[in-house]
Amino acid sequence: MNKLVSRMEQVVQSYVADKQFMGSILVTQHGDILLDKGYGYANIEWQIQNSPTTKFRIASLTKQFTAVAILLLEEQDKLKITDRLNKYMPDAPSAWRDVTIFHLLNHTSGIPNYTKFPDFSAFTTSTKTPEQQIAYFRDKELNFKPGQDYEYNNSAYVLLGYLIEKLGGQSYQDFIVEHIFKPNAMNDSGYDSHTEIILYRASGYVVTPNGFRNADYLDMSIPYSGGSLYSTTHDLLRWEEQLFGGKILSSASLNKMITPYINNYGFGIMVQSVDAKQAIMHAGGTSGFSTFMLYSPKEQLTVIILSNLNPLGFVVQDLAFKIATLAHGNAVTLPSERKKIIVSSKMLAKYVGTYNVNPYIGPYGPTSFKQIILTFENDNLMMHITNEPKIQLFPESETQFFGKIPDVQLKFINNAPDNVSHLVLHQDGEDSTGIKIH
Repeated sequence: MNKLVSRMEQVVQSYVADKQFMGSILVTQHGDILLDKGYGYANIEWQIQNSPTTKFRIASLTKQFTAVAILLLEEQDKLKITDRLNKYMPDAPSAWRDVTIFHLLNHTSGIPNYTKFPDFSAFTTSTKTPEQQIAYFRDKELNFKPGQDYEYNNSAYVLLGYLIEKLGGQSYQDFIVEHIFKPNAMNDSGYDSHTEIILYRASGYVVTPNGFRNADYLDMSIPYSGGSLYSTTHDLLRWEEQLFGGKILSSASLNKMITPYINNYGFGIMVQSVDAKQAIMHAGGTSGFSTFMLYSPKEQLTVIILSNLNPLGFVVQDLAFKIATLAHGNAVTLPSERKKIIVSSKMLAKYVGTYNVNPYIGPYGPTSFKQIILTFENDNLMMHITNEPKIQLFPESETQFFGKIPDVQLKFINNAPDNVSHLVLHQDGEDSTGIKIH
């Protein structure tokens, strides 16, 4: 056990040393605490250390609380998840006529995700009511027919928060506190606020080429029921134990929640394999914070990572998967432990091109399509994945390469001598195939 914990600590410290992680981590297995520590600073200016009692904005981990609130309302006979949205929202646009609560819960409604709108950043700095947020996206055309595809969707969870308020008879914040936090003794959890005094709350930071800086302001009415809660690692462990221990929902409701639909997504959670072990998980990212929570039922393994840092790539997911891999008894190789070799410029040049990847595995599940663009710059092979930072690749052999931040591996496949047909991208325990198109 000491050897396992020592290796976990070594893995975490490698991310801390690279200035890609600070926060708190809690790992338990079979009821035993393996790791329970804070890393880096809750407040850099005042040099206050993170600890297990530090409160972090949990971002999209909020979605599972929203999903449970909806299921509690269903158990109270106030709704059915098969109901159409317009049953409770008579003024809903006609384009939403076939959208059900079920579609909102698992990101299959087709309603556009408002956090992806070009002018979204200008929308985030002032307080908005749920109705004002809905008005921001209600007149947009659907991206697909409800139930026909998957698109991770904060708009849908705003609508769920609106339904909780309307059918629950109180604000979203009050409903979550009264029906979830208080009954489960989650006394260090709440709805984040820039005006309230919240003891032991971490400040949020981002990574820049020049070091850390304070994160941009985000009015907490904006993430709302999709990302405005805060918590601690210990409160979230209590949540996991109560939820999956059958203490919050009926077995029928819990089964609905954890049954994956399109792209492995259930209600506010994903069901995915890590080292061929089933795990229930979710990621979160918001201004200055990144989070990940993983629960593996058969292995009785819980990994909770809360970070007050927005780094490059999906660091907390990558870190959580490495910890889970170690807990499963498997080995982990860090980028710093890989050996770089020298490969000729001619060899590197043949890998340059555009590769279509389908599906691409991201922190919120597989997406229908991504592109990897490889370029040759200053004698280095560089990789750029759509909407992610460009990273340098290092050769381990003439056909296998690795990236350091984020930790990725690529293997190039030839269908004829000197003719690269495709690549295999390995990231966060998953393999995706990219077909070279030019």
